[in-house]
Amino acid sequence: MTGKHLFIFGLGFSSQALAQRVKGDYASIGGTVRTEEKAARLREAGIEALVFDGESASDAVIAATRRATHIVQSIAPGTAGDPVIALLREALIGAENLEWIGYLSTVGVYGDHGGAWVDEATPPNPQSGRSVERVRAETEWQILGEERHVPVALFRLSGIYGPGRNALVQIAEGTARRLVKPGQVFNRIHVADIATAVAAGAAQKASGVFNVTDDEPGPPQDVVAFAAEIAGKPVPPAIDFETADLSPMARSFYGENKRVGNKRLAGDLGVRLAYPTYREGITALWNDGSWRG
Repeated sequence: MTGKHLFIFGLGFSSQALAQRVKGDYASIGGTVRTEEKAARLREAGIEALVFDGESASDAVIAATRRATHIVQSIAPGTAGDPVIALLREALIGAENLEWIGYLSTVGVYGDHGGAWVDEATPPNPQSGRSVERVRAETEWQILGEERHVPVALFRLSGIYGPGRNALVQIAEGTARRLVKPGQVFNRIHVADIATAVAAGAAQKASGVFNVTDDEPGPPQDVVAFAAEIAGKPVPPAIDFETADLSPMARSFYGENKRVGNKRLAGDLGVRLAYPTYREGITALWNDGSWRG
């Protein structure tokens, strides 16, 4: 046990995996959720959860921010910017023991590269409104880090999967679709590997950009087919992307095509992915039964 205190803004899927991963490494682990019901459940699991709706900050959230030695921010920004900096900048500046900040971003900030490779040195080229907001938030946190003389690590995540959130679930529920857009590839990342990467960044007080992604960008229809085969179910038929019935949000994801490299994970953090491709990840989820969540 140490005198270090981790506080996580936005205890969602990835952040809860991180909290479980680092239990015992900090004197306290806390964070925020949007409802008291969820806060109560997390407190039963040993996480000091507080309610934060992005509209105002309670005295308890301000105090927890000031006490933190390590902060992770995973709440998405909006058109008004990053909600944590907007409401808690003074508390962050006044956090006398603050040693490190981690910001969970997205590989969407790179925009479209026609299927070509990008890496941590590739300049952001955001094309969607969501990604423009992410780049702005990244910058806000880097500026704050410089002001506080605290290292800031930007973790750019690819498509997240894990227990309860994977192609096996879609196969079981009959909702899986094999959308085919020629040449389209995506990277993915298992939630456990996100937790490992962020934990390593916090422990090493890392700074700069880290692409938290697997080693093999691939066509999304191949992932669905692999999951069906593992589960012993029929492979869903191929559906032409151009004529598919998709929401504007779903279709927008296919508007960007790139292969994302992750060399800083191993090279700078010493992180070895437990699930370097979707095949290892899906197989493990099936074998241990955790795919259901």
